[in-house]
Amino acid sequence: MSQFFDALETRSADERESALAERLPQQIAHAKANTAYFAMSLKNIDAASITSTAALAALPVVRKSDLIELQKRQRPFGGLAASPWGRLGRVFSSPGPIYEPEGRGADYWRTARALYAAGFRAGDLVHNSFSYHMTPGAWILEAGAQALGCTVFPAGVGQTEQQVAAMADLQPNGYVGTPSFLRILLEKADELVLKLPSLTKALVSGEAFLPPVRDALLARGIAGYQAYATAELGVIAYETEARQGLVIDEGVIVEIVRPGTGDPVAAGEVGEVVVTTFNPDYPLIRFGTGDLSAFLPGISPCGRTNMRIRGWMGRADQTTKIKGMFVHPEQVAAVIKRHPEIARARLVVTNPDSIDLMTLSCEIGPNRAEGLETKIADSVRDVTKLRAEVRLVAVGSLPNDGKVIEDSRKYD
Repeated sequence: MSQFFDALETRSADERESALAERLPQQIAHAKANTAYFAMSLKNIDAASITSTAALAALPVVRKSDLIELQKRQRPFGGLAASPWGRLGRVFSSPGPIYEPEGRGADYWRTARALYAAGFRAGDLVHNSFSYHMTPGAWILEAGAQALGCTVFPAGVGQTEQQVAAMADLQPNGYVGTPSFLRILLEKADELVLKLPSLTKALVSGEAFLPPVRDALLARGIAGYQAYATAELGVIAYETEARQGLVIDEGVIVEIVRPGTGDPVAAGEVGEVVVTTFNPDYPLIRFGTGDLSAFLPGISPCGRTNMRIRGWMGRADQTTKIKGMFVHPEQVAAVIKRHPEIARARLVVTNPDSIDLMTLSCEIGPNRAEGLETKIADSVRDVTKLRAEVRLVAVGSLPNDGKVIEDSRKYD
């Protein structure tokens, strides 16, 4: 049996770029023709000219943080969905509320590939502990499991004793859900003196999958892997047996951009995950997830050739309130654009003596113009309407963690 889900996973870079050059213009033309949002935001874009990720980077980013307001203005999906009721199979609601459509295609969320990489195969019984109530998590995993030929037990959340009893009776091969709830189930099984010898694999998501948790599962004979997915996009990236980052799914394009902008960051730098999907029902173009990550160099030792990311590294939306004024990452980016000498910048907010203080640290090369600190401080005040101290530091000295605004105020 092949270790790969299909031949797409081992394509050469040239083959992947050639396929992208064909599919991407078609998807952008489809989004423009069939959604009100992209008809407006991309009205001056020639879809046929967007044939690479470099060309894609010139298009505007639509951010997850904008969805609540967009959906209030144009119900139900903010003008972003291409399929009407009837062509959609389900609609879900996530906190916000944010509504997400599900089309009728098999494995709509593209989960089967991630499950396969985690060792799931046709004939497995899968215990699904994601919620089946309003949110799409359970359905995202169920669709992929069924596409693989697995049978699914729809356990949902809570009722741990009943879930453990069902696991003891049915002897599932695999688990899908959060890693923390799997730990709770296993501890409950220990408490009830129930054996679960058939459970040997898990695909977890929804929260960080830390090495101590992974190792604790391995000690019980359970190989756990993680998938990175969202309710809007489905699976974005997934872990393989190499356990070196997460491999990008073949159904999306991933960019890493500087928070608050649409500008791609340098290789290896932490930034916001921006995703373009080839989904015909919900054709999101440059969708800013609000999550932080970074690309890893090279290809995975497992043999899959698509790019890899380091995994979830925090949130990109670092908006904070200072002296009654909101300060956004976009404003820090605006200051940087006014001063080409700045390689990177980080706004740190403290409150010595209970008074808010902003300090903008800027990476500057060795050739520094006289009075640059004052000029940058003037730009900060012009953009944010607040005063800031400016500190010039050497290139490469700021942490590579994707933070543009660091709120270090103490309130105790």
